[in-house]
Amino acid sequence: MTKRNKIIYWIATVWLSLGMLSTGIVQVLKTKEEVALFTQLGYPVYFLTLLGIWKILGVIAVLIPKFTLVKEWAYAGFFFAMSGAVFSHIAVADHSFSAYFGPVLLLVLTVLSWYFRPAERKILSTNL
Repeated sequence: MTKRNKIIYWIATVWLSLGMLSTGIVQVLKTKEEVALFTQLGYPVYFLTLLGIWKILGVIAVLIPKFTLVKEWAYAGFFFAMSGAVFSHIAVADHSFSAYFGPVLLLVLTVLSWYFRPAERKILSTNL
C-alpha cells in the first residue's frame, strides 16, 4: 500500500467513523430533531435505536484490526443506510441541500474508506 493510499484511507475512515458515531449517538438518544426527521420520513421512532446501535457497532468493526468479514458487513451496512437515507429524502420530496449533504458525504466516505483499505483489512480469497 502506498503512502498516499494509506493517508486517503485513514482520512476517509476517521471522518466516516466520526460521522457515523455522532449520528448513531444522536439516534440512540432520540433527540427532538432526530425524532422529527424520522417522523417526517415516515419511519417509526423505535427505528432510531436500532439504526443508532448498528452505526456505533459498525464504527467499532471498521476501526478494530482483524475481523475482515465483519468489516465488510459494516461497510455494506453503512452503504445501505446512507443510500437509504438519500432515497428516503427523495421519496418524501425533500429537496433541501442540507437533507442530502450528510448522507451523500457519508456515502462517499464509506466508498473511499472501503476502496483504499489496507490488504490486512480485506478478505483475501485464493479461489478467485
